Amino acid sequence: MDIISLLQYDFVHRAFLVGVFVSIISGTLGLFLVLRKMSLLGDGLAHVSFGAVTLGLFVGIYPYTISIPLTILGALLMVYLNHKARVYADAAIGVVSAASIAAGVILASKSKGFNTDVMSYLFGNILTVRIDEVIVVAVLALGVVTVVIHYYRVLFATTFDEEYARTLGIHTQAVNAVLVTCTALTIALCIKVIGAFLISSVLIIPAVTALQLGASFKRTLIYSVCFALISMIGGIMLSLLTNTPTGATIVLVHVATLGAVLTVMRVR
Repeated sequence: MDIISLLQYDFVHRAFLVGVFVSIISGTLGLFLVLRKMSLLGDGLAHVSFGAVTLGLFVGIYPYTISIPLTILGALLMVYLNHKARVYADAAIGVVSAASIAAGVILASKSKGFNTDVMSYLFGNILTVRIDEVIVVAVLALGVVTVVIHYYRVLFATTFDEEYARTLGIHTQAVNAVLVTCTALTIALCIKVIGAFLISSVLIIPAVTALQLGASFKRTLIYSVCFALISMIGGIMLSLLTNTPTGATIVLVHVATLGAVLTVMRVR
């Protein structure tokens, strides 16, 4: 089928809508995560969310009901281990994510009848989202943008020099908690769209691509969202035309965009 025919279907409309909202979130949060050297946070929280989803399926509860609070709890635990237990940030992420993915694998092995559901959360499928899920992600996107605009100066100062921000009276630990909570919500709500194995790529690659342009922070933030949107829409369209897994196609388009920008900048 050609793309014009495919655009007539409601599930395609929902996929594009949720893709736009996910791109706004990932392009915004991803830049702060990359600049603060917290790129592994998305991957770690994806493992936490997967373990929580598996627990929800195991006990017969709607996965998001248990995934959201447990993913937020896992994010805050990472912050606690980093600040209070004197564990390096990457090590804290590794400890929590390893425990979560191990628990998820054990629950999946002990269960019967929901392996197909587990696979859908591992690899995601943006083409299967419901309208209520689109609305939830839209509300999340609005919330993330509102937080970033309202606390822009605080986030900016904390991102580039946390110690200096602390001397200015900024509660940097609270800022870190807000950032990781927003990231946890994003992972928990979007894991079904992109998949636990791929969601961190969507968070990180647009920001890395935007940073190659060497623009100001505000412009880089805008470029990050733009690259996320372009790659997301392009990935969905390409997957529809080639009949390939949508989540994986989106990530490959992100990587191709990064490669194109790197090539252009090197030539210049």
